[in-house]
Amino acid sequence: MFSPYYALARRRRDADPFGHCAVNVVLSGPRQRWAMTERGQSCVQADSRSLIIGDSALRWIGGALHVEIRERGCPIPARLRGSVTVRPLVTPGRCFALDAHGAHVWWPLAPRAAIEVHFTQPKAVWSGTAYLDANAGTRSLEQDFSGWSWARSALPAGSAVFYDLQPRHAPAHSLSLLFDAAGDAQELTAPSLCALPASRWGIARSAHCEQPSVGEPGVPRVLRTLVDAPFYARSLLRTRLAGQEVMTVHESLDLDRFRRPWVQCLLPFRMPRWPLFA
Repeated sequence: MFSPYYALARRRRDADPFGHCAVNVVLSGPRQRWAMTERGQSCVQADSRSLIIGDSALRWIGGALHVEIRERGCPIPARLRGSVTVRPLVTPGRCFALDAHGAHVWWPLAPRAAIEVHFTQPKAVWSGTAYLDANAGTRSLEQDFSGWSWARSALPAGSAVFYDLQPRHAPAHSLSLLFDAAGDAQELTAPSLCALPASRWGIARSAHCEQPSVGEPGVPRVLRTLVDAPFYARSLLRTRLAGQEVMTVHESLDLDRFRRPWVQCLLPFRMPRWPLFA
């Protein structure tokens, strides 16, 4: 949805989403790598259980999502070879509208899941907990939103998700939900938003967080910035919810920044297209 090539095709009114597909892989840590190569329609195959993009593939098999990754990093052309298996532990089975007209929807496929990661290039093997969702829409995000922030925290009672949206033509609004052990969504009373330091690219960050008790460490705080881009930041936070400190994955999206011509000119350096004119 952030493809500069798709944006250009939309302006020409000949945009086919299947002609602008990419698998985005981000590895953090000492072996940090990034891949997001866009493919033309000749390199894309899709059906109800699978999506193949170039040499990578996503397949639902036996209730689990199996992802085979065969990509080349960008801008450093290091190989990424590996597999990811996501096993949903709860499946709400419903979507949520992000705007008043239903042009944009969010689907939390698995607010809580188990994950197994096995990479051979670079070598990395681990397992743990995960989260899986999807967004869809009939209009471009930048048409209807100036930005949003999103956060997911794992709690003993389930997974808490906060979605704070900034529509262009309507008042700001939020989704504050707790997905319980059965996958049912319950509305939460969201704690106040607390400001966090901006990213290195100047993307504003804030998170819902209860005030700590006297003598406890200050929260929220940024433990690590996982993705730092001109219009987007993904971060690992320490926040406080339900009376306890929790780890939170957080994202901030600035669509006003995304629309700026200088950002559109930068995007092809991190998102090449292959084949170029497919």
